[in-house]
Amino acid sequence: MFYDVTDLKTDEIFLKLTKTCEEQPEKRWLPAYYFDICLLNGTPIGTCDLRVGHNDKTYIGGNIGYSVDEEYRGNHYAAKACRLLFKQARKHNLDYLIITCDPENVASYKTCEYADGKYVETTDIPEDNEMYAEGKRKVKIYRFDI
Repeated sequence: MFYDVTDLKTDEIFLKLTKTCEEQPEKRWLPAYYFDICLLNGTPIGTCDLRVGHNDKTYIGGNIGYSVDEEYRGNHYAAKACRLLFKQARKHNLDYLIITCDPENVASYKTCEYADGKYVETTDIPEDNEMYAEGKRKVKIYRFDI
């Protein structure tokens, strides 16, 4: 079940739903929302997504993914989008979320820190995870109590 997203906005940005995906148990994928991050005038400045629930894949890949277009970086838009996604996660009765990032991606882990994430660990990506096939080997894991 997916919930209304029209309240996912601040005085700077809003999240525009682009699609939802049902759970795919054979791949261990959870239900997910996909959004464009937009300025209030409608200009898209990045993307984000929310995977609803917890399993071994979200511990490594996270419940939230985000990307902000280069020209809009430095304004904490990713962290602000994450806070809006926390609001959506609470509708699903989740009490915490995981966000992970490449340990070399300073901007991404700074986003986690700015959004009040608690560092859990840096760990190896299992060989059976899609991220391993993409050449990634380690992730930095943050927990967000919402």
